[in-house]
Amino acid sequence: MMIVPEEIEKYIEQHTTEESDVLQKINRHTHLRMLKPNMLSGHVQGRALAMLSKLIHPKYILEIGTYTGYSAICLAEGIQSGGKLITIDRNEELRENNAGFFEQAGVSDVVEPLFGNALTIIPQLNYTFDIVFIDADKVNYLNYYEMVIDKVQPGSLIIADNVLWKGKLIEPAHNDKDTKAIAEFNEHIQNDNRVENILLSIRDGLFLIRKL
Repeated sequence: MMIVPEEIEKYIEQHTTEESDVLQKINRHTHLRMLKPNMLSGHVQGRALAMLSKLIHPKYILEIGTYTGYSAICLAEGIQSGGKLITIDRNEELRENNAGFFEQAGVSDVVEPLFGNALTIIPQLNYTFDIVFIDADKVNYLNYYEMVIDKVQPGSLIIADNVLWKGKLIEPAHNDKDTKAIAEFNEHIQNDNRVENILLSIRDGLFLIRKL
């Protein structure tokens, strides 16, 4: 299910600031060589993440789910001098590939890639984050959220990707574990009095969650 009609999506892209050369290269590389290129944040969502980062001007960013590094580079665009973006992924095979892209984007001194299980890594991080971007396995979205909510200060932003889940949430026939997990996560956010939130129909749905 297309969340936004293809013609409107094309119009949006035409009226959004272009990707950098490095981001275009990552986009091409991901679609040519990766098994699930649809996991890439892509042009419009990437510019949205970059814009939010520039508005917040964060010191510390946590990303859960690196993939090929596209979103990390976008988020790093707004980071403060001396700041750090920690990005976690299970797939160790991405290390060398992503390191090259981070170098080309000029963010190697800012981005710290960690590999392993985010559920065990996050409790070991002694930072107060200004932005957290959740874009990993859907069944653990709620777990990740609860692990980071006390690691962000009031006014900080938690962003969750894929929260419209290809429109499956409004189709009763879909009751697989990922759809159930996203539905549970969305309802939890909507009823959490620690935050205010807005769900945006950017790409596959972006949840902006601001801690009160």
